[in-house]
Amino acid sequence: MLSNVRIEARIPTQDLTRARRWYAEKLGLEAVEERRSGLRYEGASGVFCLYASSGRSDGSFTQVAFYVDDLEATVAVLRERGVVFEEYEGMRGGILEIDGNYPSKGSGERAAWFRDSEGNLIGLAEVVP
Repeated sequence: MLSNVRIEARIPTQDLTRARRWYAEKLGLEAVEERRSGLRYEGASGVFCLYASSGRSDGSFTQVAFYVDDLEATVAVLRERGVVFEEYEGMRGGILEIDGNYPSKGSGERAAWFRDSEGNLIGLAEVVP
């Protein structure tokens, strides 16, 4: 029933103005649509929305991931913009090699994670062919 519908991620924010500024300054993203209590962002493929909420994620899981062609270059640019990346066991240079047992494209992924202004865990990934 839902296999042919559009899928979008929703990310809670406690301060929508702060989140908008963070996503613009750190990630270079501008909302394509704005409503009183939410912002909608579109990429080349995929959509996510930030919404005002009194609730929050506990930050223990990835809420949205961005697939990039060059993970090292993307991490370097974001670090220059002040994004702080998470550190996990097994990482090299802030990047984790994930074997094919992870649900991903290709034979695996290379990944890095950071938190947005609201504490949401965001992922970057590069497909390993």
